[in-house]
Amino acid sequence: MGTKTTTKKQKTTTGSYVDYVREFYPEFYGIQEYDADKCAAFSKVKDPWGVFGNFAPVELDVDGVKFSCTERLYQCMRFKTAEPALDVYYVARQGLNIKQRAKRFKQQTREDWGSMFIDAMKFCLMKKYEQSEAFKDALERSKGLFIVENQTSFPRRTADTWGVKLSADGKKFVGPNVLGRLLMELRDNGKLEYKLPDDALSFIEFIIKNNKGSSRLKPLV
Repeated sequence: MGTKTTTKKQKTTTGSYVDYVREFYPEFYGIQEYDADKCAAFSKVKDPWGVFGNFAPVELDVDGVKFSCTERLYQCMRFKTAEPALDVYYVARQGLNIKQRAKRFKQQTREDWGSMFIDAMKFCLMKKYEQSEAFKDALERSKGLFIVENQTSFPRRTADTWGVKLSADGKKFVGPNVLGRLLMELRDNGKLEYKLPDDALSFIEFIIKNNKGSSRLKPLV
């Protein structure tokens, strides 16, 4: 595998999770650099490595409740109240709309989200690993490569917490790459260790109760 360069200090930007990472997940704090020609880079679900993305249509089952993709499960975990959880589960269409719907309820995000959001992602990725052979096969095929979420097309100047951007000369991917690092850890170890609060899946009961109701919401996905 190619050489990863020295980690740089990460700058705080509006709307990022940098402060939470620095406080609760210092092991993921900092900017990474990877040789672009030694990376399994993904951006869209139709890319060769697209199954690594959280929007990839890989159905997950959690306590009998079906989720159309990792992102839907992850965004539901942000909430402990019924309204936002049901909205993200039923109303949000597949794709980026899931994240956009969740942002509408930002003020209802659980108060401990900053201290658990990476563990929540680990939980989601483990469910995907346990339930998707295509995902496991792709991880196996990526051995010898760095896994990165390519955000070069994103309008922001720098990558967000989860991904990287291609350098101006096209030779390096640069960014925190937390998602890619979790995927590589999962690939190399066959598991991700996580610790979640006891009520991390409390939103599941809202979905189950709604499914049993006579006037339940209808998913639009």
